Amino acid sequence: MVAEEVDVVVIGTGPGGEDVATRLARAGLSVVAVEARLVGGECPYFACIPTKMMVRAADALAEARRVPELAGVATVRADWAPVAERLRDEATTDWNDEAAVRRLEHTGGRVVRGVGRISAPGEVTVSSDGGEQVFRARRGIVLNPGTEPAVPPVDGLAGTPYWTNRDAVRATAVPKSLLVLGAGPVGLEFAQVFARFGASVTVVEMQSQLLPASEPEAAEVLTRVLRAEGVQVRVGTGLTRVSHDHEFRAELGSGEVVTAERLLVATGRRTDLAALGVAAVGLDDRARTIPVDGQMRAADGVWAIGDVTGQGAFTHVSVYQARIAADDILGQGTEIADYRAVPAVTFTDPEVATVGLTESAAEEQGLSVRAATTAIPSSPRGWIHKVGNDGLIKVVADADRSVLVGATVVAPGGGEIIGALAVAVHAEVPVSRLRQMIYAYPTFHRAIESALAELDDAG
Repeated sequence: MVAEEVDVVVIGTGPGGEDVATRLARAGLSVVAVEARLVGGECPYFACIPTKMMVRAADALAEARRVPELAGVATVRADWAPVAERLRDEATTDWNDEAAVRRLEHTGGRVVRGVGRISAPGEVTVSSDGGEQVFRARRGIVLNPGTEPAVPPVDGLAGTPYWTNRDAVRATAVPKSLLVLGAGPVGLEFAQVFARFGASVTVVEMQSQLLPASEPEAAEVLTRVLRAEGVQVRVGTGLTRVSHDHEFRAELGSGEVVTAERLLVATGRRTDLAALGVAAVGLDDRARTIPVDGQMRAADGVWAIGDVTGQGAFTHVSVYQARIAADDILGQGTEIADYRAVPAVTFTDPEVATVGLTESAAEEQGLSVRAATTAIPSSPRGWIHKVGNDGLIKVVADADRSVLVGATVVAPGGGEIIGALAVAVHAEVPVSRLRQMIYAYPTFHRAIESALAELDDAG
């Protein structure tokens, strides 16, 4: 088979892959973008965009139900139909990527459908129903394979009609009951959404708390809120066996049996590096991630970006890495990736937003840690907000350098509040300078000032 020569081959067109392909094509390089699913990746079709539309709808229901405690009388009747319609028509165009393909091709890039793998150094083979195509990349190969839902080996689970996030987003009706396996951001967002639309929801998490990677204080707030909304929370246990006959029957490690119309598996993501062919360029194809340097170089002539690098499964990280990789391929790269201040938001209500290190992670790094927390309900804006004001702000400082190294915000609009703290962590603004700032009154973010004062008292 004769190989076609191009400048760059991008395997996978999630947000980062699409971005790097676009940048390189606009710079005049011949770029082939290989995609087996949808151009744009998980984010616009099954994750970031449609799920936040679901969250927005569920939050509207919750806020309407708060009217009697604040403003009078309201009657609320949940209806999933307009949500499903919006996801289909506005968010995903019925899960069609024609517009994304046109957008990429308009820049001069070329989309090739199929499964891409590195078949030799500098060579990519694309397999599809039409056969195989081989491309030789003169300048390099960029890997942005994304991830697939990771399904645990629970006895009886395989072969049952369980949901992953992709199925939940396509739902045309709310199940009467839902069992969610996994209490990370994906599982909890879906749990709260479907509960607010009337489903009886149970969340099961093997670790000892919800959002296992978060601060325990944040997990405590969210656990309290979800239970108050009727969600059953089971932590410190997993599923030992699953069966399905018209409904799911799940046996928990604790001995409890849970039945549900639907089972959502939200236990993480995985990438098949062996199928990607990374061994052809000397990389370990049994690993979970691909290690890269500060300019996204994974091997000679190979760059990797996105979830597969292990720096956080976030669209904003992937696009950030795409810029750095593109500049390096073009010979213009001077920026070195810096992950000290990566923000992340779980879009529950209240939102849980984080940046940098948790208190325990900072201690594990051997830092001289000082931490302080202030409660959102006790802040002026929290008191004004009243119902739905659950939350806190926690700051984590390196006492030796007197700078923040991490922060967590649990609050209405927590994802917006974290912006100020992300700047502080990224720029290593001295804590003394942060205390000298003027914080608008009465806002939720003014509670940062209180947290800093508590930090001072803790010292």
